[in-house]
Amino acid sequence: MGIAFVSTRSTGKKRPVTGNDDDNVIIIIIIIIIIIIIIIIIIIIIIIIIIMTTTTIIIIIIIIIIIIIIIEIQRMWNLKCTIIPVIIGATGIVTRSLRKNLEAVPGKHSIDSLQKTAVLGTSHIIRKVLQCEA
Repeated sequence: MGIAFVSTRSTGKKRPVTGNDDDNVIIIIIIIIIIIIIIIIIIIIIIIIIIMTTTTIIIIIIIIIIIIIIIEIQRMWNLKCTIIPVIIGATGIVTRSLRKNLEAVPGKHSIDSLQKTAVLGTSHIIRKVLQCEA
């Protein structure tokens, strides 16, 4: 418990004023707990980033961007939107759930043609990059 002295105007004498330090201690403890929680969250995020592969991180970033776009579409045009992930790698690698996700998209889709399109697109990009003179 701290003691401070304050002078009164009428008498000019200093009198002790005691403050409630228990409230200050509780606030400091809460701040310390919040800082510890933030540090733990940051450490967990760093561990997750280290464990994940680059492809996984890119997919997560793409999904976050898609979610932001969907929120904007719902807000601007009052439409209900759903995410249907159709992920095909640059070399034609597909996810395990691609067949199930393609069923949700209207029309007929061939996984082989989608893989072929992905590989041809990748080869087109590589050709353009290799033809560029530095």
